[in-house]
Amino acid sequence: MYWADYRKGSKKAKAHCGFDINHGIPNKIFLTDGNGGERPFVNLILSKGQTGVMDRGYQSHKDFDLLQKENKHFVCRIKTKTTRTILKENCVIPGNYIFYDAVVLIGTPGQNQPRKPVRVVDYKIAGVKYYVATDRHDLTAEQIATIYKLRWTIENFFKWWKEHLKVYHLIARSEYGLMVQILGGLITYLLMAIYCREQFSEKVSIKRVRELRTTILNELFSGTDAAAPNPSRDNVVKDQKIITQAKT
Repeated sequence: MYWADYRKGSKKAKAHCGFDINHGIPNKIFLTDGNGGERPFVNLILSKGQTGVMDRGYQSHKDFDLLQKENKHFVCRIKTKTTRTILKENCVIPGNYIFYDAVVLIGTPGQNQPRKPVRVVDYKIAGVKYYVATDRHDLTAEQIATIYKLRWTIENFFKWWKEHLKVYHLIARSEYGLMVQILGGLITYLLMAIYCREQFSEKVSIKRVRELRTTILNELFSGTDAAAPNPSRDNVVKDQKIITQAKT
């Protein structure tokens, strides 16, 4: 992969992918070489009115300002030692797992402090403390904590995608060839998501993948299609609309 610069003697490519938590499907993807940063793609992936859920690697005070300016929301875990200038403290229930809720200016004044204030919610679950910055002032602190917990849905998707669709094993070496392979894996996942939702009203699972594979193999060798559902044209059109909406 001559184009995928990383370091001497090594090549690496990065896929920057947005994931729609509400529908459980990926929606946008960008491919760069191994030296490409992740933060610039947050603004490209999010649309106006959407909320991005991110871990500490995406903490950028400059980007927090930019997202608020463009009416794009965020729930982002921040580093423990991030400097805060308190503007307004919100009430928290004593003894609750939420132990801090305030509107603050984060960062060091004159250095990396953004212009716009953010809301910081701190909470503790299973002995682990979480410090989360957001611009969602319309939600309760408990709702903010719940939203950040949903970030694990993204991690589970990537784990499933790489493990079961074998995307980590690169067949292509060119930029376009690699994108075709990645998109092929995403399309497969989307088709499985449609199948599992329409037939079983559940999310994608390896159990359903194996069942479908067995059904297809049985049909190929038996020459009958009685075992498999035959979705109508209306269902296909409906699914196409759902996918299109997820990409906007």
